Amino acid sequence: MSYRVVLWGIVGVVAVLAAGSAAWVFALPPNPPAKVTATIPEQEVEAALTALKPPKRQRPLVAIIGINDATETTDYLMPYGILRRADVVDVMTLATEPGPVALYPALKVEPNATVTDFDAQHPTGADYVIVPAMSRDDDPKAMAWLKAQAEKGAIIIAVCAGAKVAAAAGLLDGNLATTHWYFAKELREKHPSIRYVADRRFVVDGARATTTGITASMPMMLTLVEAIAGRGRAEALAKDLGVVSWDARHDSDAFKLTRPFATTVLRNLFSFWQWEKLGIELTPGMDEVSLALSVDAWSRTYRSSAVTFASAAGALESRNGMRILPDEVADSWPAESRLPSISERPPAQALDQTLRSIESRYGRRTGAIVAMQLEYPRKPAGQ
Repeated sequence: MSYRVVLWGIVGVVAVLAAGSAAWVFALPPNPPAKVTATIPEQEVEAALTALKPPKRQRPLVAIIGINDATETTDYLMPYGILRRADVVDVMTLATEPGPVALYPALKVEPNATVTDFDAQHPTGADYVIVPAMSRDDDPKAMAWLKAQAEKGAIIIAVCAGAKVAAAAGLLDGNLATTHWYFAKELREKHPSIRYVADRRFVVDGARATTTGITASMPMMLTLVEAIAGRGRAEALAKDLGVVSWDARHDSDAFKLTRPFATTVLRNLFSFWQWEKLGIELTPGMDEVSLALSVDAWSRTYRSSAVTFASAAGALESRNGMRILPDEVADSWPAESRLPSISERPPAQALDQTLRSIESRYGRRTGAIVAMQLEYPRKPAGQ
């Protein structure tokens, strides 16, 4: 899609919003006050860890499914990168069809196999299936494969709006569940038998687990590692990731469509002539989790998109073996629109640094709308 098409698409959106949204925007609530989240009961923690124990293999097999044309960036890459770091499971990234997976809002990767290839290699199915958010909740091939994996005894872990995909496959009927804040109402209306749980960053109910928005896959994966390999291994992994705690505490009221969110989005859309394409260089061995969080965040500002570049068109392998294809072939990028490398910091710290950089470039309110989309509980300044 050309820049001109994108530009006129934005102009059209702005015109519609300007014509009819003022009253709606000012009817939205202000930002809610922060509240102290209650400690998760020990019984609930133990029940989740027990439910997540490997159902089949001593060294479990994890399959991460995506559809080729649009699967959420961090939902797909973060579970892969974290579980590969842990080295307590085997991980395969899958696509419904041959060819690369175009992630949104950024990146393109080469998966390990198609779902058909996976079935031929592993006829008894995976131990765990991770379901990211996808552009379509009802892709026929994804639906059929997910149902078959559940019937073979796989534990289904739906990340973010991946809960809508799992629900569309009938895998959450009657279950306790959560999802990204923006889609919670839609999930409950379409699937009334699902029992939505607020104030939990992730929910485990038997052989089904669901998470809130995008960044919640980090505590979910740490909990999974703890269930598989014990608390000590999870603590070591958390330290490597730059994470202090990973329990399910969450303030659901802090994430909702508010007046500051809407007015900031409108303001940024009205600044469409200042839209930027920011480049980040792909290098062999770069951390795929930090990369995913960075490009995801920069592509959610309503002021910029992030693209990758490299000196050749071929895929480059990340730290943990993900093959990432550059968006553009270039030896360099203009300094004023080049994003700094994020490989020096642990992933959790890389996200905090990215949000600070976004605030420095576009203002504090833009950093806040990015964190809201990622459903990321920000640390107070100085922490």
